[in-house]
Amino acid sequence: MPELEDTRLRLMNAGLNLIQQALSIFDSDLKLAVCNPRFQEMFSFPDELARPGAAFEDIITYQVDRGEYGPVADRDEAIRSRVDAARAFVPHYMERRRANGRWISVEGAPLAQGGWVTVYTDITEVKLQEQLLKSRSEELSGELLKHAERLAQANRELAAANARLEETKRELVEMEARTRLTTEMMPAHIAHMDRGLRYTFSNRRLSAVMPGKPRDIVGLTASEALGSTFDKILPSLQRALRGEDSVREFTDDDSGRRIRVAFTPDQVGTGPINGVYILSMDVTEETQARAALAQTRKRELAAQLSSGLAHDFGNLLTIILGLQGRLLRASDLPDNLAEVARTTIAAARRGGVLLDRIAQISGHREIRAEPTDLEALLDDLNMMASPSLPENVRLQVRIEGPLPPLMLDAGVLQDSLLNLILNARDALGAAGGEIGLTARAVRDTWLEIAVEDTGPGFSEAALDHGLEPFFTTKGGEGSGLGLAMVYDQITLCGGTVRLGNRSGGGASVTLRLPLRPVATGKASGMVLLIEDSTEIREEVRAMLRDLGFSVIEAASADEALQLAELPGIEMVLSDINLPGETSGLELARHLRARGLQRLWLMTALPPGDPLRRAAADEFPVLGKPFDPTVLQASLMERVA
Repeated sequence: MPELEDTRLRLMNAGLNLIQQALSIFDSDLKLAVCNPRFQEMFSFPDELARPGAAFEDIITYQVDRGEYGPVADRDEAIRSRVDAARAFVPHYMERRRANGRWISVEGAPLAQGGWVTVYTDITEVKLQEQLLKSRSEELSGELLKHAERLAQANRELAAANARLEETKRELVEMEARTRLTTEMMPAHIAHMDRGLRYTFSNRRLSAVMPGKPRDIVGLTASEALGSTFDKILPSLQRALRGEDSVREFTDDDSGRRIRVAFTPDQVGTGPINGVYILSMDVTEETQARAALAQTRKRELAAQLSSGLAHDFGNLLTIILGLQGRLLRASDLPDNLAEVARTTIAAARRGGVLLDRIAQISGHREIRAEPTDLEALLDDLNMMASPSLPENVRLQVRIEGPLPPLMLDAGVLQDSLLNLILNARDALGAAGGEIGLTARAVRDTWLEIAVEDTGPGFSEAALDHGLEPFFTTKGGEGSGLGLAMVYDQITLCGGTVRLGNRSGGGASVTLRLPLRPVATGKASGMVLLIEDSTEIREEVRAMLRDLGFSVIEAASADEALQLAELPGIEMVLSDINLPGETSGLELARHLRARGLQRLWLMTALPPGDPLRRAAADEFPVLGKPFDPTVLQASLMERVA
């Protein structure tokens, strides 16, 4: 604050004025930065040479011309040599007699920020005492005189050494302050515990990594600072105290965040272990992305394994349906055989439905997160599900607390919730009951949606295997793919699914999806837009300008490569299918190699198209058509 800075300057000037020694500070450009009144008084400088900004060379010239250094053979050489020495400044201490007959000591020391500080002390009285001792040398032994001189010199050197020690101490304090500032700026919690598991250092970022935990923890034990989380890391702490490095991941119960902690023993060489260094990071987003990637890979593997089987099985079903159809059309077929044929046809058709569901699980599914009003989505869900529920089953939908628009794949979420509601209806059976759907935010990490019913609940086997494909408790009526499909879709979005039973009776299925509020506000920067269709290019250009971006356009990859050389381009939005030999995907790769990082592709190709899938593996892809809201959310999310 300006007032605080002014107060500090006044205090510093008042302190300098009280010093009986002359003091000057020059910066690295050989300009006077600070001096006290004693400096001007001691050397009788005019006002212009005692003001900040005065050149060192002008001050030396004034001194030489006034005879401060005694007679000089070459005036210019005397000035130049002193200026050169200042440029190559080294710490020094010297004593010299001035032209006016008085003695001064000159002590200089460099500054860490550049430049140097010099202190001038009038030692005339000390020199007079030394001369007096010399004048009485006949009465004093020569050894005593030499000893006195050495002692006086040693005292002055000791004073200079003390001053340098104080400067070193100040620099160490500044270094410690800079180190603490650096650690506090890191997006991780850095700490040290002693052997009693008591914190001796913390960069005060614990509450940022694990919300709800205290910020200032130095002096607290790990148990006091971490609460229930302490039990999760205690084994790793004990290993570190035995000299073993380790890394552990766990979910913080209070915030729902995924935390990764590294433990390093505090040990120098083979010496004793003095404690543990701890580095804690929030890896929730990384874990969500990792889970989604793992699910994608499992789907791809399942698709490879099932594609051949599904093909052959489909051919067999086609043959069975054809043969049984021919039997059923025979006019002389007995009734009992006709019933067998109809049953066989029904079973074959059910097998076809089963193939479709396997294809849905193992086939490619592109997640399209779009700005979603959760309240409106749940209202629509209520409207769709209600006609499927009998009169004795009541559906209650509730949102706990206000939620902003979120980035969600609305289709995936609605399909999954509808599946769970219908499963709950089947579990209630003829007795009926109540189905509750509750949505809430868990800290700033998860959107949690729980679907509960008042039925008999899950069996132990269902709790253990309910999310596995083909597991069913409905006998021949169920395919065993309902919950597996919900698990597959939610996991692909980076979420989790948990099965449980309510304490008062009934089943509970809890979905958690990453909580990603829609980015809002105006953007800025220049976008290079590449689209060969004039109509589409004009429409997208208008959307971008409404969002606050500047736009330059190209109709082909060749034009885009030339325009990309222009300064100021920050983002690129290109269609995948472009005229010519270079596709939008290849263009994006070229531009990325040139250093552009904010690259988007857009296409009307279906999600299963190989070119679109290849593009989505490397860049964010916008599916056409899209509206301004989707465009804004996609671009602003990555700009932020």
